[in-house]
Amino acid sequence: MTTDRPLLDGITVLNLASVGPAVRAARWLADWGADIIKVGPVPRDADVEITPPAYAYSAHRGMRRALLDLKSDGGRDAFLQLVAHADVVIESFRPGVVDRLGIGYEALRAVNPRIVLCSTTGFGQTGPRAQWAGHDLNYLAVGGYLHCSGRGSDGSPALPGATVADSAGGGLHAVAAICAALTARGTTGEGTHLDVSIADGVLSLMSLAVDEYLADGTEPEPRHGLLTGRYAWYDLYEASDGGWLAVGAIEPRFFANLCHGLGCDQWAGQQYDDDAVDAMRADFTGAFASRPRDEWVDLLGPADACVTAVLDVPELLADEQFRARGAFTEVTHPTAGTIAQVAAPLAGQVDAAGLPVRDMARPDTDEILAAVGVGADRLASLRAEGVIA
Repeated sequence: MTTDRPLLDGITVLNLASVGPAVRAARWLADWGADIIKVGPVPRDADVEITPPAYAYSAHRGMRRALLDLKSDGGRDAFLQLVAHADVVIESFRPGVVDRLGIGYEALRAVNPRIVLCSTTGFGQTGPRAQWAGHDLNYLAVGGYLHCSGRGSDGSPALPGATVADSAGGGLHAVAAICAALTARGTTGEGTHLDVSIADGVLSLMSLAVDEYLADGTEPEPRHGLLTGRYAWYDLYEASDGGWLAVGAIEPRFFANLCHGLGCDQWAGQQYDDDAVDAMRADFTGAFASRPRDEWVDLLGPADACVTAVLDVPELLADEQFRARGAFTEVTHPTAGTIAQVAAPLAGQVDAAGLPVRDMARPDTDEILAAVGVGADRLASLRAEGVIA
C-alpha cells in the first residue's frame, strides 16, 4: 500500500555505509520517503568501500551521494555541517572508528542535539566479540538460527536462501529502532545513539525457541517444534512433476481441510498424535506425489488448507498475487538504462517509480553541501584540496 504523503517526508538521513544491513536500512527508509544522502570517501580512498553493481539496493533510487574525506579537517567539518541539518546518521564502522574520526555521537550532538546516530555492527558496540568481523552466516550461527533449521543430507545445517540476519536482524532492526528514536525525539526534543547488533537481532528472531527452553528446559532442535517440522502438517512435499509444496495447516479446521483434500481423512482426528507422525507423513508424501504441484495449489489453496507452491525467482516475478500488489517496477538508471526491480512492497512506502535514480559514480556533493550553506568559494577550495569530490 502507498500513501499520498510519504511517512518520513522531511527526514534527512546521512548514510556512511556502502553495503550490508546499514544500506538495507537506508533503502527501506528511502522508500518511506526519507531523503537519503550516501556519504562516501573521495576517489583516492575509494578502495575502502565496496562499489555495488548498478542494480544493487534497488539502484539507489531516492538517494543522493556526497564524497568527503572524513580524515581531513575540511571533510570532517563539511560532514558536521550536514549533520547540523540532518535527522539521522547511519554508520557501520567497527566500534570506536567514528570517535577516532571525530564524528562520534558526542561530536554530532554538539552540532545537533536532535540527531539520531544508528551504529550497525555485527556484534554491537560492547562485549568480547565487538571487534570481530563477520557476515550473515556467522550471525545466524551464533544466534541459534542455523541449529534449529533443517539439515542437509550429510547432517549439516542448511544454508539459508536469503540474508536473514543482514535483512531482518540488522536492516529492519535498524529501521525499527530509528523510527522509535524519531518518535521519542518528538516528545523529548533529544536524539540518541542506537547500538544495533545484527547478532542481537537474530537472537530476537529466535526468541520463541529460546523462551521455550528457558521456560521448561526443552532444547530446540530441527523438527523439534510444530514450526520446524515436527508434524506432517507443517512440512514440505514433492509433487509428481518435481515441484515442491509448503504445508502449514496449524489450526484444526485447516488441518481437517488438508486431510480431506489429500484424501487422507483417516488422520483428521490425530493432528497432534506423536505416534502417528511417521505414518501420516508417509501418506501425505504419497498423496502429494500423485499430482503436479500447481494442481495441488489450485485445489488446496482456495480450500483453506494452508498450501502454497515453493516458487523460484522467475516464478515469483510472474506470480499473480505479487503482480496484483504492484510488487515490481522499472526505473531508468543514468548509465545502466532500464532496470526492473522490486518496488516498495512494505506497508506505507511510496511509489517506487516516482523516486529519482542517480548514478552513484556521479556524486551530488556540491549540490548537497550548498543546500546547507557551504558557499561556492569554499566548495572550490575544498575540491582543490581533494577534500570533496
